[in-house]
Order: sequence, then structure tokens, then C-alpha cells
Amino acid sequence: MKGAIQSLDVSYLLHATEDPERVSDAVRWLVGSEALFESEDMEGHFGNSIRKVSAHLHGEDATRAFASLISRMPRALRESIAKDIDGLIDEHSSLYLRFDKQRLVQDEIATGYGEAVRLKVKPRTYLMHGNARNFFLALLKAR
Repeated sequence: MKGAIQSLDVSYLLHATEDPERVSDAVRWLVGSEALFESEDMEGHFGNSIRKVSAHLHGEDATRAFASLISRMPRALRESIAKDIDGLIDEHSSLYLRFDKQRLVQDEIATGYGEAVRLKVKPRTYLMHGNARNFFLALLKAR
């Protein structure tokens, strides 16, 4: 049987003042090392150099990455996400999570809103039985 997650997208912005290797290592630890990251150079509002880094995982790789993420999350964070789950799922049943990039570099997983590592988790539709909320709650509580 295929894994519970169809795809997982991860992305973050990297500023010139940040250590690309440290951030990359932290994000790879968060989602697992199977992710193949691509980068795109961009220019900020004031002409500063910004790099957008992203990866798209499918199937078993996505399922493993999400399981890895959940297993690394502190219990209080999983409970907080479960409490706010309705606001984190879109009309297409995808779950959106944001983690603080600077705290992640310091080996701590915490929600983030400004400079965040963003994840979009798309479930396998036939496994959710029409209820994304309960589907993700079960995965969060399984660990």
C-alpha cells in the first residue's frame, strides 16, 4: 500500500547574511536527507541578494519526510498544531506548516511566521475518507 502522504513541498528564503550550509543541514534534518533542493536567485526590495530554496517530495519519500518531521516535533508543538488544525488546512485538504528558521538552525523545532521554513503536505485523498482534519489529527497523535 502507498504511504499516507501524496506530496510534501518545503521552501525557505536564504539571505546573504545567513550560512547556507547551516540552514540547509537544519532543513534536511527536519524533513530527511532524501530531499533534492533546488534554488533560485532573486533580488530583495532594496537590491539585496535572496535565494529561494525548495524541494518537492512524492509518495514514500513524502510519507517518510512527514513521519520524520512529526517524530522530531516536541509533544507540545504537535498539540498546538492539533488545536489549530482547522486554520492550517486549505480547501484542497493540504496542511500548511511554518517553522522558525533561526530556531531550527539551533536544533529547536518551533512554529514561525516571519523567516520561516514552509511546508505544504498533501494527503492521499482516498485515505482521508473525506475528512482532512481527522486524517492529520490521527497522524499527529500517532507518534
